[in-house]
Amino acid sequence: MKKPKYRRVLLKLSGEALMGDKNFGIDQKIVQYISRELKGISRSGVQVAIVIGGGNIFRGLEASAEGMERTSADYMGMLATALNALALQNALERNGMPTRVLSAIEMRELAEPYIRRRAVRHLEKGRLVIFACGTGNPYFTTDTAAALRAMEIGADVIMKATKVDGVYTSDPVKDPSAKKFKEITYIDVLKKRLKVMDSTAISLCMDNRLPIIVFSLMKSGNIKRILEGKKVGTLVG
Repeated sequence: MKKPKYRRVLLKLSGEALMGDKNFGIDQKIVQYISRELKGISRSGVQVAIVIGGGNIFRGLEASAEGMERTSADYMGMLATALNALALQNALERNGMPTRVLSAIEMRELAEPYIRRRAVRHLEKGRLVIFACGTGNPYFTTDTAAALRAMEIGADVIMKATKVDGVYTSDPVKDPSAKKFKEITYIDVLKKRLKVMDSTAISLCMDNRLPIIVFSLMKSGNIKRILEGKKVGTLVG
């Protein structure tokens, strides 16, 4: 790997990304693929933290819309992120990468409690840090958790992994005429209501000038290309 452009990054993975072609749950082939994509990155000197969603197992917002009390639904969603974090940790460590799972909700038998200084120390020691359970608060998404954790640990960029290769004017799967943005401002993302991250996360990044790179997870080598400074996906900044 060439000299990396970034010293410390935060990778945001959606829970849906772990489903693969399944309708529910965790596809071990996808988890192994992600671990292979990350293998060797930390050895290059880049410090990698990961925030993972839980939508492949449980979506609190959808459950709330169907009548469940919102706070309980959101806490259930946080527990789903812990399951995904443990699955990813297992795959990474099977590929020889030291990891730590830090949870915003205390569960000592499974993960370390989230402490900012401890997270930074793990990164400095070359460990991949996986943040579970979002912010630990209902009404906040894992997108917001990604923006918050990225700023707390001093990340240089958020790498938002998706199923498409960037930000488009509309859903490229449904609209063949959708056009891709190479770069776009935070304000335009908010004004155009583009589904990059939720508005709270975008606003946090805008206020703190934290760039976001939206890219396709499923194109092998994209993570490495971004870290080398190559133009991949869409830059929000």
